[in-house]
Amino acid sequence: MKIGILQAGHAPDELRADRGDFNALFETLLAGHGFDFTTWDVVDMSFPASATLCDGWLITGSKHGAYEDHPFIAPLENMIRDIYAAKVPLVGICFGHQIIAQALGGKVEKFAQGWAVGRQSYDWQGETVALNAWHQDQVVSRPAGATVMASNRFCENAALIYEDRAFTVQPHPEFDADFVDGLARCRGPGNVPVAQLAAAKERLAIPVDNSRLANNIAQFFKTRTVS
Repeated sequence: MKIGILQAGHAPDELRADRGDFNALFETLLAGHGFDFTTWDVVDMSFPASATLCDGWLITGSKHGAYEDHPFIAPLENMIRDIYAAKVPLVGICFGHQIIAQALGGKVEKFAQGWAVGRQSYDWQGETVALNAWHQDQVVSRPAGATVMASNRFCENAALIYEDRAFTVQPHPEFDADFVDGLARCRGPGNVPVAQLAAAKERLAIPVDNSRLANNIAQFFKTRTVS
């Protein structure tokens, strides 16, 4: 099964040398599920020719805001709508979660209550699921057809399912403790409050449920369902 990764941003240079870019993190996360991957750097204006070129699509995170005026935003929104109309399974993570919601009629904004950084717990349809987060923006109004799968007190729309067409998640199942630690060093200072960075570092050793989300994403690509 061919999965197209639409890379909407790049990992910090300081982390890329050892860990690779965001597409490499997803290839590692989804290893063993039988997928072949091709990446388009949409943030650099490299787009696939067709919404049906792959069997499934995944939009990565980004340091950019979905509501900001960047050249790649409008064509990416058009691509999302084409994928959605063609009923090719679509997955979005963090920025991907946000831009899919925005493209389909939802609203994304810089959240007035600030940042979510590091390990966070979510109510996932009655179960507690822990994942690493790194965001200030979030979906504040869902599009028609989107149903909440996970939330917490800080982030109401932490995971959304759009029937059998799209599955999106605000936190980062592709981020492990080392990557969060690296982000705290490279992108945290001057952006995230010092106390929040310190708290995130204190939680680095506590396990998260990345493997569960990997299974959820793989299941959605293969069966268009999430359990």
